[in-house]
Amino acid sequence: MGSFKDKQLPQRWVLYVFGIFLISLGASFNVVANLGVSAMQAPPLVLSIVTGLSMGTCLFLVLALFVLFQILVLRKKFQWISLAQLVVSFLFGYFMDFSLFLVGSLTPSSYLQQLLLFGIGTILSVNGLLLYVQANLITMPPEGLTIALTKKIPNSKFHRIRIVQDSSLVVIAVVLSLFLLHGVYGVREGTVLSAVLIGKLLPYAGRLWRPVLRRIGMEPEMVG
Repeated sequence: MGSFKDKQLPQRWVLYVFGIFLISLGASFNVVANLGVSAMQAPPLVLSIVTGLSMGTCLFLVLALFVLFQILVLRKKFQWISLAQLVVSFLFGYFMDFSLFLVGSLTPSSYLQQLLLFGIGTILSVNGLLLYVQANLITMPPEGLTIALTKKIPNSKFHRIRIVQDSSLVVIAVVLSLFLLHGVYGVREGTVLSAVLIGKLLPYAGRLWRPVLRRIGMEPEMVG
């Protein structure tokens, strides 16, 4: 991450909140596309179907568990300022429910339409992720847990821990849906495509936002 001057703090918060909203909007498109959601969103989706709670509520509860796991992993080394992740998680959950309210009525009638909605969702998520990371503010709970595990496990690498973490979330979602819903929900080809496409599309999003970011004194960091 780059360093920013204090005068850029308002712009960073705008980028941060807008980025989280775009991620939630993209996730909502993926939900209605019904081709599978990202690893992080798969367990909340299954829990939402099982319990009848809103997707946003279940997302907040799962993210709160990530914060709890950070406390268990780091123990005395956990910085209590990191509890601000709960506030961000609540905001993310709220945006998720609001986004589903906006696009939830969309009902694709063909696989082509499903792919179209999934593509829109992926593009929105990529742009949201770029802005969220670029803002360089509060870390979301999944990244926070990955960082905590990287610090705790000797000779571990962030990307390797993240792969294991995301894979575990997919497995949990599949197991829960099989046992509680007698079928697989939330995990399909779109789950794999999201994992592959988002990283590859980030540099293009960086180029797209480069003029805006430079105008407010920031240099996009994920431009290939």
